[in-house]
Amino acid sequence: MNPLLDFSSLPRFDAIQPEHVAPAMAELLAENRRLIKQLEALAQDDGTAATWDGFMAPLTDVGEKLSRAWGIVGHLHGVNDIPPWREAYNAQLPEITRFYTELGQNPALFACLKQLRAGDEYARLSATRQRIVDNDIRNFQLSGADLPAADKPRFQAIQEELAALEAKFAENLLDATNAWSEIIDDETLLQGIPADVLAAAAAAAEQDGKTGWKFTLHAPSYGPVMQYAENRELRARLYRAYATRASEHGATALDNTPLIRRILELRREAAQLLGYANYAEVSLVPKMADSPPQVAAFLREIAARARPFAEQDIAELREFARTELGLAQLESWDLAWAAEKLKQARYAFSDDEVKQYLPEPQVLAGLFRVIETLFAVQIQPDSAPAWHPTVRFFRIERDGQLVGQFYLDLYARPEKRGGAWMDEAITRRRRADGGLQTPVAYLNCNFPAPIGDKPACFTHDEVITLFHECGHGLHHLLTEVEELAVSGIHGVEWDAVELPSQFMENFCWEWAVLQDMTRHVETGEPLPRALFDKMLTAKNFHSGLAMLRQVEFALFDLLLHADYDPAGGQSVLQLLAEVRREVAVVIPPEWQRFPHSFAHIFAGGYSAGYYSYKWAEVLSADAYAAFEESAQASGGTVLDSTVGARFWREILAVGGSRPALDSFHAYRGREPQIDALLRHSGMTETGQAA
Repeated sequence: MNPLLDFSSLPRFDAIQPEHVAPAMAELLAENRRLIKQLEALAQDDGTAATWDGFMAPLTDVGEKLSRAWGIVGHLHGVNDIPPWREAYNAQLPEITRFYTELGQNPALFACLKQLRAGDEYARLSATRQRIVDNDIRNFQLSGADLPAADKPRFQAIQEELAALEAKFAENLLDATNAWSEIIDDETLLQGIPADVLAAAAAAAEQDGKTGWKFTLHAPSYGPVMQYAENRELRARLYRAYATRASEHGATALDNTPLIRRILELRREAAQLLGYANYAEVSLVPKMADSPPQVAAFLREIAARARPFAEQDIAELREFARTELGLAQLESWDLAWAAEKLKQARYAFSDDEVKQYLPEPQVLAGLFRVIETLFAVQIQPDSAPAWHPTVRFFRIERDGQLVGQFYLDLYARPEKRGGAWMDEAITRRRRADGGLQTPVAYLNCNFPAPIGDKPACFTHDEVITLFHECGHGLHHLLTEVEELAVSGIHGVEWDAVELPSQFMENFCWEWAVLQDMTRHVETGEPLPRALFDKMLTAKNFHSGLAMLRQVEFALFDLLLHADYDPAGGQSVLQLLAEVRREVAVVIPPEWQRFPHSFAHIFAGGYSAGYYSYKWAEVLSADAYAAFEESAQASGGTVLDSTVGARFWREILAVGGSRPALDSFHAYRGREPQIDALLRHSGMTETGQAA
């Protein structure tokens, strides 16, 4: 049996091979099309109204098989992007895209949906099922179901071309990242770089059969060099290579410039076919935000609040660099290094010092302890075939019953795309046979792998990233919804989906959490309270700069998809420069090519939605404030199982079964407020973004 067609249990990663993809997709597409033909007959029978059991249920069942199998293929394309998997993925991408576009435009199925909503049964459906029907009608409209027949082929062609272009954008970025490396054989040029980073660089050089130290543009190598390397020329070389990835400054075959232009042209054309002025309007239809002007106003308000703090941040950094570091001109490749020097001078500690207290075993144990305490679950090691020997597998139980399972893929690899993300393998639902299908998630990071017999050690920022991705995982795994379309993260508005992930980040700043998840990698001593206090004092170091940086990205994304005309006289880089003049206090070199690596919006589903990080951060900070208020009232800690149970019940458990704002109201008892976010960022009228 083709292992991609085995849905009886977990994915069979020990058996699935690239050659299984084409026959599996062919069979699943044929099965879906056979069912669709049967369901289309319902729309032509005036005497038979479409029903949930006769229409929605079978369509969901057969559709889930295709989405699960293609999800495995897409996952392997992301974590094991070797030529055979890339070829297998790209060969089937047009077929899959064509099918989903045809499905979204199918007039008979759309008629059945509208028939179901207009019929007597709709009033008897649960609120959850009514929401699914309403969402599906909206999605059909956004997929072109209402288009004139003459326009549908063009809309379908746009979707197929976009899917191919977005996949190519990500591949170019990964290939360009992998294409650059530098071997250094003079140790005097490496002053300041932490010992574990040097050990990894030496191991990478040895793996290539060379002596010295190999540095790359992958985060575990690039980040520490920019933060710690004393050699300014080394920092400048790495920065330029990183900042110009996948652009005209490198290999022509990997240049994302034409892809960016074409993606924007196609999105704009698709939006206008649907009757919208621009793609941003289309993107916001299923989100919490109402309109592009509302989002722009939201971002500009945050920028106005953050700007005084950011201006203070950069003025202090430039003065420090001039007087203490001898840098008359602070360049982009100096920023992380100079900021680390200033932080060490001001707070008397370094990120690398903290990192030694955060070995992987203690970090994971501490993370699991937080989850277990808040949500009354137990996390245990489990076993399952995986795609790489370093991947681990866990199970979550409540009262002895399986709740969900997850794969944990922590380490960076050349064949793995950058960044960190959560994705679904299996979604919770009640099956047709009455059995309960428990959810399974993929949690992916790009942290440095252990070397020799020492465990990997994580920076505090990396720990925050891990908590963030686990927040997404909890949203998927702790759902109690049994309808696939709104279970877990399904059906959740995109600008609310970051709420649980950003919420979990807050626990990384709590002594009650950190004191039990730290052990020095050499001495075994826990993190000293005095060092934690320094970290806390420095928590909002350069928070103004960080806030403006996120606003810059989000406003650029929004305007790119709202006001920008790819056929006009302005280039994408000119628009970015305009945005920077409005909101930024740090302007990078003219040759920097940030858009060419902005995979979130050109390959990652965040197009006209990058603002979601800030939008959801307002929700998450306010949600976390309930734990702070409870701790203050009781004199206890934020690890409050009572408030945790309420957060689980009103946010995590309900998934997308109701509007996110309704879930927030149920949890907090009021509208969300921005105050907690500003306070957490040190941006209150009396606070200092120190």
